[in-house]
Amino acid sequence: MTQNGSNITSIGWLAFELSVLQRLKFESVALPLSGDANLAIHLKHLKARVMANDPAQWAYTKALALVENNCESLSEEDLDTILHDAYVPRNYFQNPNLLSWFNEADSWWFDNVRTNADRLTSSFKRALALTVGMSVADYVFSFNLDTRDLRQPLSLSNVFRRVWHSLPQPINNLRKNSSSNKSVKGFLADIQNTDLLFLRLPRPGRVSDSRNARVAIWREEWLRQGKLPSNGDAGQRGAKLDGYVETKEQYLRLIEDLLTTAAHLPVWAIEGVSDGFLSTEELIECVESARAIDAIYTKDFSELLGIQSVIITASA
Repeated sequence: MTQNGSNITSIGWLAFELSVLQRLKFESVALPLSGDANLAIHLKHLKARVMANDPAQWAYTKALALVENNCESLSEEDLDTILHDAYVPRNYFQNPNLLSWFNEADSWWFDNVRTNADRLTSSFKRALALTVGMSVADYVFSFNLDTRDLRQPLSLSNVFRRVWHSLPQPINNLRKNSSSNKSVKGFLADIQNTDLLFLRLPRPGRVSDSRNARVAIWREEWLRQGKLPSNGDAGQRGAKLDGYVETKEQYLRLIEDLLTTAAHLPVWAIEGVSDGFLSTEELIECVESARAIDAIYTKDFSELLGIQSVIITASA
């Protein structure tokens, strides 16, 4: 999620979202753009049935591991499989693009771990392994040229084990949660018997945070082993909402189209960002043209990021 530029801001954003959603009555919720799945995990704690979707493979993988999965965890035996010969060079890279992101030793580690993860027999365990692997990359990316000397002399396998130890136990909310890898519009058209839609609108690519965009591209490349879609859009998110758009009118038309597709869902909570590209007033007007608005909630993050978040609720 591009607006979560720091951990402090992420926590603040999540708290804002939960404070609004807890005012609403629902037993099931649809998340067309689930992202890192943090909100979905908290909604599971609230005993809601969660249907998480994201067109990006990396976000779908996290939803499969942390949302749809109610019971399975990685065992020590699974770790032995995942980390087997992780640093041993093979005849060739499955994903040679890794060399443009990491040094050679780290590239072999990520390439081998990605291949080894496919040896796990459970789809949930494979997703958990890949989710931990993404966290290991976050650790590596947290250092730059100025701070790389601070990186501890740990093997990435040890970092993997540390992340694994810190993983919370899977949440069994006794609901049949789901994860999917569809376009936003396709997901909205297919979803049925759901109380609440929470649509977190992505910021257009022209104003998104470049670091987070790079991390998303890497995650997609790693999971797909370098075989990205032919259109080159590594993110594949938001039904083009976070792609490059020429005008705010084009962006608003895309939102209107999604809201029309979601007309059968009884309650909406639409979250957007006022950042100079699209104002809060323009988003309110867009939602109001599709359905009468119940309430508007705002949170000012201007001191940290120069933006304001707004959540608009509306019911049929």
